Amino acid sequence: MNKRLIKDKLASRLMFMLTVFMIALIFAIVIGLYMKSRPILVTKAPHELLFGTKWRPLKGEFGFLPFIMGTFWVTGVSIAIAVPLCLLSAIYLSEYAHKRVRAFSLPLIDLLAGIPSIIYGMWGVIVIVPLTRDVIAPFFRVFSSGYSVLTAGIVLAIMIVPVIIHVSIEVFRTVPVELREASLSLGATKWQTIKHVVIRKALPGIIAAVVLGLSRAFGETMAVLMIAGNVARIPSSLFDAAYPLPALIANNYGEMLSVPLYDSALLLASLILMAIVLVFTIASRLILIKIERRIQ
Repeated sequence: MNKRLIKDKLASRLMFMLTVFMIALIFAIVIGLYMKSRPILVTKAPHELLFGTKWRPLKGEFGFLPFIMGTFWVTGVSIAIAVPLCLLSAIYLSEYAHKRVRAFSLPLIDLLAGIPSIIYGMWGVIVIVPLTRDVIAPFFRVFSSGYSVLTAGIVLAIMIVPVIIHVSIEVFRTVPVELREASLSLGATKWQTIKHVVIRKALPGIIAAVVLGLSRAFGETMAVLMIAGNVARIPSSLFDAAYPLPALIANNYGEMLSVPLYDSALLLASLILMAIVLVFTIASRLILIKIERRIQ
């Protein structure tokens, strides 16, 4: 009996220590990035760095606004494309599809998550860039090289599809069958039951799925690096080139680090990107809490 209690206490303490370690790891990453970014933070004013539009490392000008806005543009487009597509697909696979269709489709969707991002980037260069340049842009009577916010958003949306669909389906499965049957017994149609009962009950989980996809979209590097255009200028339309923060870091780190403050600037870009992800994650968590209280 004593051995069982000792094992139980050891297991409990071990899990507690692992949890503390994971939390401490986040703070360690933030502190490490801050310390490496400190030289440029001491030299340049924060508003000059965050809201500056000129990126000229050789002249000591480090304006991050074009890269921050490029990140928001590309991520926003990808989420706008992916969320309706994923939500409707998850509803179909969870509520309407035959078991055979579900068994055939889910492994293929999961396979998308295992494809390396470099493959998505190459596919984007070969297929989506010409499609944007020769079809979509002329349709809107706009000139575009094809390397644009829209192209990066389309490819990024496809990359985050497996995450959102898989989590959404699992969330829909947690909705009790009794709720569906009660709604149908009151005369509601299948779609009315899904819209007013299933989605309402699963809404916190759906938001969590979107947040996971959003975090993946914010941090994606190689595919976006290859197709976004990488022009250090604030985009003004979907057909303009963009230069997201992950592409800036991957494209430049290791080069020209002899330039004063250049390595510090790139590490500050990493810190800014992490701060953006943390802010969105915390905000989404607060929204989830409010929604859960309202549903209850």
